[in-house]
Amino acid sequence: MTVSPPRADVDCLVVGGGPVGLLTAVLLGQAGLQVAVVERWPQRYPLPRACTIDHEALRILQAAGIMAEHADLFEPSRGERGGYQFRGADGELLRAIDWNRPAESGWANTNGFHQPDLEAVLEQAAASTPGVSVHRGWTFTDTTQDESCTTTRLTATGDPSVASTVRSRWLVGADGANSAVRSHLGIEVGDSGFEADWLVVDYRPLVEDTWDAFVVQYCDPRQPATAVRSGPGRRRFEFMRRADVTPEEMGREATAWALMAPWGVTPQTAELERHAVYTFRGRWAQVWRVGRTFLAGDAAHLMPPFLGQGLCAGLRDARALAWRLSLVHRRLVEAAVLDSYGPERAGHVREIIDGAVEAGQIICELDPARAAARDAEMRREPTDPSAVKEPPHPRLGHPSITVPGQDPAGRLAPQGRVRVGSKTGLFDDVRGGDWQLVARGGTPTLDEEAATWFAGIGGTVTGVSPAGSVADVDGVYQRWFDAHGCDVFLSRPDFYVFGIGCATDVPALLAQLRAALDTPGGGR
Repeated sequence: MTVSPPRADVDCLVVGGGPVGLLTAVLLGQAGLQVAVVERWPQRYPLPRACTIDHEALRILQAAGIMAEHADLFEPSRGERGGYQFRGADGELLRAIDWNRPAESGWANTNGFHQPDLEAVLEQAAASTPGVSVHRGWTFTDTTQDESCTTTRLTATGDPSVASTVRSRWLVGADGANSAVRSHLGIEVGDSGFEADWLVVDYRPLVEDTWDAFVVQYCDPRQPATAVRSGPGRRRFEFMRRADVTPEEMGREATAWALMAPWGVTPQTAELERHAVYTFRGRWAQVWRVGRTFLAGDAAHLMPPFLGQGLCAGLRDARALAWRLSLVHRRLVEAAVLDSYGPERAGHVREIIDGAVEAGQIICELDPARAAARDAEMRREPTDPSAVKEPPHPRLGHPSITVPGQDPAGRLAPQGRVRVGSKTGLFDDVRGGDWQLVARGGTPTLDEEAATWFAGIGGTVTGVSPAGSVADVDGVYQRWFDAHGCDVFLSRPDFYVFGIGCATDVPALLAQLRAALDTPGGGR
């Protein structure tokens, strides 16, 4: 990190030095781009915000090289009854969501973490990636663009008389919910209509706790509350603000202790780290791209935290945008491939926002009669304690770079453990590949021209079997092929399935991919 201004000319300027902006820079830098990250705050934010992260986001961090040394930052959800519970006013279990299921990506479905620790790792990764620089204390002012570049004006935070201008091929606005980039571009924001104030309290337990679930939603109309395992050695409570309590009263430390006391969390049993009142909302940008400028993270979408998906969605944005910009930068595809970024991500994240708002409406009910009716309705769901609901599994929005008409296309591809020789590990670490063509049994044979092209865009071709040269150690791939009635899948750098088929379909799959990427002629 440096306090000096960024270079006058870079391939990509990222506005916003949070996890999404830093990850975007790392991924682009690893692809060979010159990237500058500018962040208006002089120091990294020291307190937690997001505290849950899912398996897909961890696979994205794995791709960036973060998980090899930092997997211990994350506390996986384990145990019975699904890991995520909704309980009524009397403590009765009303619903469980299966956050402890076997996840597609090779990591625990849901994990707790301390955001400042992750941000520190990402900032160090960005600073150590060739071609990437991080500049704190610089505020976005405005930008203009033409057919070849963007020109962005920055000023020193706190001293607008100190200015810097950066020319870049692309600009990424990852500058949060109140995005200055989005506002400058005049992008309108859609609104779910959901809004509620909640007190968020982070603490370190000083005595052993006995929570039997990773997250519990206490749907008590007298005081809706959420309890979360928020990373190794940390816990979080969230409490909805009722109309008879002012925001000022809700934000007092004494209020935090009083609200946590029924759970035995007191100054004698816990160390308070933070308490703050937030307004939970569901919003989204109507447009994610204007010319050479893109939105990502909270600048593009904002959701209530009830599904733990806010940061996860932003990390998906980073991966989805980075692989496209990388291919265009290397002139391997036409710039038209960038058109699909917004529609794919917007369709995907809107489904998650809708789910988070639905959960919020369940939790935030304050009317006792309506809460009783809600509980009665939820009791009519399956009563078997082992019956749990699946978490959301949204597919990419349309139009998308996928084979049309195939159900797995646009959904997550699997990652299991494989063994090659004496090495056993997750597929991405052992075999790798941005684009992965994976087949049941032997390795598919490609003609020389197709093989050269596929390798050129970062593709790998792999045959997996229980006892072959690439052994399917836990049977993850065999079960996936059986479940989807196919023998081959082709997945993208963001781990979504492009298409499936049988062995004889491989040439057609690659031809469809080439057409979808619009490869002839190179990028602009």
